Amino acid sequence: MANHKSALKRIRANDAKRVLNRYQAKTTRTFIKKLKGTTDKAEAQELFKKVSSMLDRLAKRNIIHKNKAANNKSKLAKHINTLATAA
Repeated sequence: MANHKSALKRIRANDAKRVLNRYQAKTTRTFIKKLKGTTDKAEAQELFKKVSSMLDRLAKRNIIHKNKAANNKSKLAKHINTLATAA
């Protein structure tokens, strides 16, 4: 256990940030699953705007790696393009 006041405060702050980061990452993953499950192109494009923004925000805050965000966005864009040919 930490002995200094500042160390105790850092532990509290880190725990609070960890909870928020996990919440944001989990919410983004949920939206990605929702986007992958949709079959309507217009709805998928609207969701893609929101999801790509969420991924960029996570990458900016170093919650996920920037390349992971880029890969996810690329795969989702491919998914949306396949919806165009199928519909």
